[in-house]
Amino acid sequence: MTRRGRDSGEAPRGNSGAEPGTGHGAAFGAGVPRGAADHLSPRERAERGRAARKRAPRSSHAGFEPARDRPDPVAVVDAQSQSRVPELVPIRYGRMTESPFRFYRGAAAIMAGDLAATPVSGITAQLCGDAHLLNFRLLGSPERRLVFDINDFDETLPGPWEWDVKRLAASLVIAGRENGYSTKERSVIVRAAVRSYRERMRMFADMGNLDVWYTRADMEELRPLADRRLPAKGRERLSRTMTKARSRDSLQAFRKLTRPFDGERRFAPDPPLVVPVDDLLRGAEHDSLVGELRELVDRYGRSLSTERRQLLRQYRVVDMARKVVGVGSVGTRCWIVLLLGKDDSDPLILQAKEAGRSVLAEHVGESQYTNQGHRVVAGQRLMQAVGDVFLGWDRVRGYDGRQRDFYIRQLHDWKGILVPQDMVPDGMRVFAELCGATLARAHARSGDRIAIGAYLGGGPVFDNALSDFAESYADQNERDHAALVSAVRRGQLAASAT
Repeated sequence: MTRRGRDSGEAPRGNSGAEPGTGHGAAFGAGVPRGAADHLSPRERAERGRAARKRAPRSSHAGFEPARDRPDPVAVVDAQSQSRVPELVPIRYGRMTESPFRFYRGAAAIMAGDLAATPVSGITAQLCGDAHLLNFRLLGSPERRLVFDINDFDETLPGPWEWDVKRLAASLVIAGRENGYSTKERSVIVRAAVRSYRERMRMFADMGNLDVWYTRADMEELRPLADRRLPAKGRERLSRTMTKARSRDSLQAFRKLTRPFDGERRFAPDPPLVVPVDDLLRGAEHDSLVGELRELVDRYGRSLSTERRQLLRQYRVVDMARKVVGVGSVGTRCWIVLLLGKDDSDPLILQAKEAGRSVLAEHVGESQYTNQGHRVVAGQRLMQAVGDVFLGWDRVRGYDGRQRDFYIRQLHDWKGILVPQDMVPDGMRVFAELCGATLARAHARSGDRIAIGAYLGGGPVFDNALSDFAESYADQNERDHAALVSAVRRGQLAASAT
């Protein structure tokens, strides 16, 4: 039986996380973000934020012009595919060619390179790294409360806080164009999101550390406010989404993804999206992978707290399958593992998702964690107000002999998506404000909220600049999408629809 290597990802590299110098695209150390750890007074931190306007005036964030040496976007996307499962890569391209918005969801690496050439204030925070609007959704807290938070942290690293805000802003314009919104309507939505970020950050600047840490967006508390601002159809959709989210748990996934087989439940084949391990491999390769995934469940428990590790031990592994997820993640190795507790009516389905190098690392520096799964989990725990009780990490040696890092979580845990295609402009504006406030809270937990708030100021200068940036970047995204579509039509890349 193979074992993970000596390096389990427990020890950090020890990067300093120092701030960059002046200029655009300066390298960032990817250790702990520089925030209150500076132990400066609030006045000094505010002065630091205002001084950053000289390095990067707020108006300088407006617009986007591609660098002269900008890499070919198709080459960037294709380079990511080289380490992915070959037979799944065409699915990724098929999904990315469907629309500019779906392309954008898979193009975090392209935008990371573009953002590296834009102005930065020099103030860092833990970044999501892929903060587009569909990565903000409903989630379940351990106390079984429905909350609104960021969901995807595959690219998380410390870096310039502006990058997350810009990725969110551009996603709102791209989604708005897909919905047929006017330029004015899109501008109102983006400025609402950025204003919400700015105002919430300034509010956090006046709060104590623990008050910031305990802040969360409880949907039952937010619901009355949302209902007052949403049109009738928007209120109905929100109600349905919240009800549906509460039903999306391991029991619901168990009923949907499994079927009886020889007296016990097994994952039902749905190739290529869900392929049970027994159908995927044969012989020694099959036995090696099954053994390693079984050990993964035992080993990764060491990354959990003691009481959660004890909870995990009360389950036994029954079956496992490969699963295709998302848009940007298609082709990365993702396994779902079925476990049962006291009986067949007590299921737990875990998802073990491959964690590679963050797309931000080339521009901000390598992670302090030697295990990429540890990087993802540490960033998620830092940015989310509440988290999955089974969130952890480990390293697996596959049947091909290569070691790969994974992070593990529940497949479903009250997750609900507010679909942008169903939103009218006023509804998306309310949603955008919630996203902006949520992102500010996530950044305030690690970055210097006082300095960021002082940099942003009380006026709309930064809001207006990002509205202009988002429109310009949406134009670039459309050109990049067209380039990928052209590459597929020429036969340069193979794409398939699923």
